[in-house]
Amino acid sequence: MFNLFTSLADFERDLICERTKADLAAARARGRVGGRPKGLSAEAQIKARAVKSMYALKTHTILEIGRLFHLSRATVYRYLAWLEAK
Repeated sequence: MFNLFTSLADFERDLICERTKADLAAARARGRVGGRPKGLSAEAQIKARAVKSMYALKTHTILEIGRLFHLSRATVYRYLAWLEAK
């Protein structure tokens, strides 16, 4: 009996997976792309450029730059990396 329920559950999971893939393909065909948008917002790009200019002057540490812009240390590094990759 347990094996029967397991096989039915597997079959249902496969159906759900197929439907999901078909729906995603149909959405892509209509021009819709899912997922989180890549990159930074316009406001964040302005902050990133300001952070980079302050960092390039070598007058402030990363921690001080973060405090000035109300950013964490990791976000300051992320902004610098984003500008390097750009």
